[in-house]
Amino acid sequence: MFFKDIRAKEVGDILTVKLTISDSAKLENKTERDRDDGETQNLNTILGLQAEFAKKLPQGINPGGELFRFSTDHQTSEDGEIDRKETITLTFAAVITQVLPNGALAIMGRQEIRVNAELRELMVTGVVRPQDIATDNTITHDRIAEMRVAYDGRGMLSELQQPRWGTQVWDIVFPF
Repeated sequence: MFFKDIRAKEVGDILTVKLTISDSAKLENKTERDRDDGETQNLNTILGLQAEFAKKLPQGINPGGELFRFSTDHQTSEDGEIDRKETITLTFAAVITQVLPNGALAIMGRQEIRVNAELRELMVTGVVRPQDIATDNTITHDRIAEMRVAYDGRGMLSELQQPRWGTQVWDIVFPF
């Protein structure tokens, strides 16, 4: 056992990934929207059914007049700003998910961090050569081929950038 190689090499084995990425972003969003809608429907434009309406409701309908009128008026204004500079220095575990025919190892690692109502998610996938894995079973991100890093965040600021759900439903029902 003293001379046994403990490096990850089979499906299900775990190795340690050392990831160091510098990230900065500055985003400013401003949305302003005014909308004034209106619709008037006359009896003489209801698919030729005005005579039928007059038969059913002789006292209630003026044959040349409005059948109904509908109008809306709403305004939306949102502001949001993101100014962030981050250096991601993480050490996390990844699992070998596949041994490729050439001996290379497909890996996947995932981590979630919640800080002050903001959720940061990290997911890394890629391919590593067994010889690039150090003797302490670690690998640096620059040794991962086809590396895909998904680093995302969700929280209060992202939600504030979206119109309220009532406005979204209104826009679906009345898109024009």
